Amino acid sequence: MDRFTVAGVLPDIEQFFDIGDSSSGLIQTVFISSYMVLAPVFGYLGDRYNRKYLMCGGIAFWSLVTLGSSFIPRERFWLLLLTRGLVGVGEASYSTIAPTLIADLFVADQRSRMLSVFYFAIPVGSGLGYIAGSKVKDVAGDWHWALRVTPGLGVVAVLLLFLVVREPPRGAVERHSDSPPLNPTSWWADLRALARNPSFILSSLGFTAVAFVTGSLALWAPAFLLRSRVVLGETPPCLPGDSCSSSDSLIFGLITCLTGVLGVGLGVEISRRLRRSNPRADPLVCAAGLLGSAPFLFLSLACARGSIVATYIFIFIGETLLSMNWAIVADILLYVVIPTRRSTAEAFQIVLSHLLGDAGSPYLIGLISDRLRRSWPPSFLSEFRALQFSLMLCAFVGALGGAAFLGTAIFIEGDRRRAQLHVQGLLREAGPADDRIVVPQRGRSTRVPVSSVLI
Repeated sequence: MDRFTVAGVLPDIEQFFDIGDSSSGLIQTVFISSYMVLAPVFGYLGDRYNRKYLMCGGIAFWSLVTLGSSFIPRERFWLLLLTRGLVGVGEASYSTIAPTLIADLFVADQRSRMLSVFYFAIPVGSGLGYIAGSKVKDVAGDWHWALRVTPGLGVVAVLLLFLVVREPPRGAVERHSDSPPLNPTSWWADLRALARNPSFILSSLGFTAVAFVTGSLALWAPAFLLRSRVVLGETPPCLPGDSCSSSDSLIFGLITCLTGVLGVGLGVEISRRLRRSNPRADPLVCAAGLLGSAPFLFLSLACARGSIVATYIFIFIGETLLSMNWAIVADILLYVVIPTRRSTAEAFQIVLSHLLGDAGSPYLIGLISDRLRRSWPPSFLSEFRALQFSLMLCAFVGALGGAAFLGTAIFIEGDRRRAQLHVQGLLREAGPADDRIVVPQRGRSTRVPVSSVLI
């Protein structure tokens, strides 16, 4: 909600600080980059220390920084970028750790359902961000007040986490009663194991495409829809000194909420039913969602100059299909990775998906838009066309993500089985010294390769 409150008032922020599209995209890029860099830190801590306290501390810090960002004067745009970067602490602490708590409380289909409830927060929170941003600005007459809503909700979240949530033992719900407990391994051993897990790597690449598309649309869709209405003559242009129309932020927020709930629930239910007859159902449903969303997102952009209604219809269908994979991707990670390295895996996936996804996509879209505008005569039509053409990149990236999920389907069965055997104590990963034995040499023991000993 906090992240997309900024997107809901983006035209007003552009006017207040007198910045262009590339600088506007940088607001989101700085936040995502900070989030991405901090995720491995919280991933390491989350596999080794009390997860509830880590989340509480991160969200409390995020709330304070978010509140402070609403008091920045117009000549200090760099300070807004700095505070938006510090906001990444909250998301890094929570998004990295929270799914692993759910994994240690539930298993099988029940875990899938609980993850779907948890991941409703992404589309619902995103939609509420647009709605809160636009409506609070209208009521208060000042966009700064839109950034002062979520810090209060952050305080409530910290209190509920501290008082209600319990810290479950890692992996206990998945082990047999006679299975040995799982002990954490070194961080480098965790990274080596994850790098050798093709299902994890390919599903993370697919999720990267999702992050690229959603990050671009999240920041630029309301601004694009406003420019479309200006070109169609339905809305007056947003001139310096005037308050920009917020109707598209409100409508897009409602669509995001509805399509998110519908898409996440639909994806989990379809996957759960298909899983009974096809063990590769999870990555196949993710692939179908991404490959299906690409043409509808392209059509929504292509139709924007002719009919805003058709644009909204295609956005609705495209976002519904795009949302189908949120909970499923998290479920894939949790069952192909052992419990003692799941926070690290979440962090690695966050780094990859944001580094190649929404850390750069808002800025990239804005940069392409600015470059295209420079080559055309200045007009409201050129502003619209520049952003339209740059956003079409999202459809092609979505298709590439669908191909990555198809690759995941090839390896998913073997990787899931290996993780299950490891948790039950029936399979032990080979370490760097596992091919060595101890033999005496001049009264001392020494390690030599097995291949050098004649048996």
